[in-house]
Amino acid sequence: MLEKILRNSKKAILLGIGGGGDIVGTLPTANLLEINGTQCVLGGLSWERFTIDPDPGPRKLEESRNVHEINDVVWRCNKDSTARGGARFAEAGMAEVLGEETLLVDISYGPEKVFEGITDAAEKLGADLVVGIDVGGDVLGFGDEKGLMSPLADAIMTAALYRQSFRMPTVMGVFGFGSDGELSKEELERSFGIIARNNGMLGSWGISATTLELMEKAISVIPTEASRGPVEYAKGVFSTTSIRNGRRKVELDISSTVTFYVDPRVVYEKVSRPAQAIYGCRTIGEANAKLNEAGIRTELDIEMELYENLGKN
Repeated sequence: MLEKILRNSKKAILLGIGGGGDIVGTLPTANLLEINGTQCVLGGLSWERFTIDPDPGPRKLEESRNVHEINDVVWRCNKDSTARGGARFAEAGMAEVLGEETLLVDISYGPEKVFEGITDAAEKLGADLVVGIDVGGDVLGFGDEKGLMSPLADAIMTAALYRQSFRMPTVMGVFGFGSDGELSKEELERSFGIIARNNGMLGSWGISATTLELMEKAISVIPTEASRGPVEYAKGVFSTTSIRNGRRKVELDISSTVTFYVDPRVVYEKVSRPAQAIYGCRTIGEANAKLNEAGIRTELDIEMELYENLGKN
C-alpha cells in the first residue's frame, strides 16, 4: 500500500502534527519520500510549547511575524518567522537548517477548516500527497491513558487527516516510539495491534546515516526533547530516562528510531476517541470543551493554568 502511494506521488506536504518540535520527526520520512522521487514541503503547527511561547494555544496569522499567507490556516514560514511575542517557531528553525521555506498550520478553527486549508495549500503548491507525523505516539491514544498530556492537537489533526484521506492520498506516521513519555509501550502496542488487525499498518522506515546528520543539526537549532531522544539513541549515546524536568518517564529502544506508517481512517475509526469527539467542532475552544466533557485534560488546559499563574506572580 505505502509503495503504491509513493510510486504515484510527485510532491508531498509533510507535517509534524503534534506541535512543538514534531517537524524534526518528519526528516526520516522526507528522506524516504525523496529517494522515491517525491518532492517534500515540510511543516508543522503554529503551537509552541509553553516554555517557548507563553501565550496559550496556537498562534493565528495576525499573531505571527514574518510569515506569508497561503490561506488563513496555512502559511509559509522562513528562518525569521516568530510569534508576536518573539518566540521562534520550530518551523523557522527547520527553514534555517534546510535553507528553504517550511509551512505553519493553525489549528485554531477546528478540523474541518484545517482540512480545507491543507487542501487549498496542496492545490496551490502542486502537492498530491499529505503525510502527518507524530513524535512519540500519543496520537494513538484512546483518551483514557494516565500519561496522556497533549491530546488536543493530535485529535484535531487526526480528524482533519481523516477528512483529507477521502480527498487525496493521506498517510499518518509515528516516529520515536514512546519518546514523548505520554503513552507506555504497552499502551502503544495495544493501539498498533488494533490498527494491524484492521489492515491499517502501511510500512516503516528507519534513520539513514545522512538523515541522522541532518537531524543532529536540526536538534541543535530546534528545542525538542521528544525528537532528541531517538536521535541520541541512534547514535548509541542515549542515557536520559525522563523528560519535561523529570515529569515524564521515557522508555526507548531501537523501535524509537523507526517511523511506523498507518492509515488515518483506521486510526480515527478504531483508536482515536478524542478525534471522534471533536470531529464537528468549529474552534479549538469548542474542541477543548468536548474533551473536557469526556474527562480528558488537554495541553491547552495546562497552558491556560500556567499563564494564569504567571500573571499572579
